[in-house]
Amino acid sequence: MKEKILDHLLKKMDDKVKILEEALGIGEAKDYADYQRMCGEIKGLLTLRLEISDLRSRLEHFDE
Repeated sequence: MKEKILDHLLKKMDDKVKILEEALGIGEAKDYADYQRMCGEIKGLLTLRLEISDLRSRLEHFDE
């Protein structure tokens, strides 16, 4: 059950990162500050994704 919840969160983060990357790729950033914000959001989501992936691995090993 825990793994399903974490997988759902990982999928939501992946979806959001993809949307942001596509927006950057087509030049949707209004200015440099907007570009920085979008890049910062991607960085934050990817950092959180690593933490959640690590937590998921630890839970799998803990359950064994």
